[in-house]
Amino acid sequence: MIHNFTTDHQVNHRSIRQFKDQSLTAEQLTTLYEAARHTSSSMFLQQFSILHLTDPKKRAAVREISKQSYVGANGDLFIFIADLYQNQQIQHQLGNDDGRLHTTDIFMQAAEDAILALQNALTAIESMGLGGVVLGSIKNDPEKLIQVLDLPKMTFPILGLQVGIPDQEPQLKPRLPLDQITFDNNYPRNFNISELKNYDQTVTTYYDLRDANKRIDSFTNQINGPKLNQHESSRDKLLQALHDQGLALN
Repeated sequence: MIHNFTTDHQVNHRSIRQFKDQSLTAEQLTTLYEAARHTSSSMFLQQFSILHLTDPKKRAAVREISKQSYVGANGDLFIFIADLYQNQQIQHQLGNDDGRLHTTDIFMQAAEDAILALQNALTAIESMGLGGVVLGSIKNDPEKLIQVLDLPKMTFPILGLQVGIPDQEPQLKPRLPLDQITFDNNYPRNFNISELKNYDQTVTTYYDLRDANKRIDSFTNQINGPKLNQHESSRDKLLQALHDQGLALN
């Protein structure tokens, strides 16, 4: 592997969930925005936007939805949005109809724009010596979140991002081996769970040694646990919430 300032930061990424009681400076905030703004965009449609939540009531509401105490606590909280509303308005104001804006294809492009922008923003944040955590938990109750954020139709909150000055030093979480996630030309279909035996042991040891979480479990046991097993979840409302926003209708 080639080591430089950027790659060393990327492969040493840790999610930070505890931050000092200090907000981003104006310069840091602008840097985050500029890094996100210059992200690659599908078909140059630029279908994402960012909400910076500074209102204590809205931050508390997002925390309640997320069920995580650190969400909306110290640090700065952002919501990255798949935003087709603005392009819809451009079409209307230039005398056109909605065209393909309600298709799954265009929504997926908007979601990709938002996700890529978030990752660029997080990389910029970490390059400044700050930390962050990506928040998929904001979608625990998508309908409530849309209401809290007062979002118009043709928009959808994809992910949250909380950033700030780290107030913890978590261990580096072990990831799947490269030979389990990278393939040349063809996707292999001969997977055997025994190939993950060593990785399971590494993950178990990680949880055994981690101070902040005493759970001791292997990767395969987690995959075979409640995360993916059949059960009802408030996130089952995602598809209906998308449709209610006028998105991914066909």
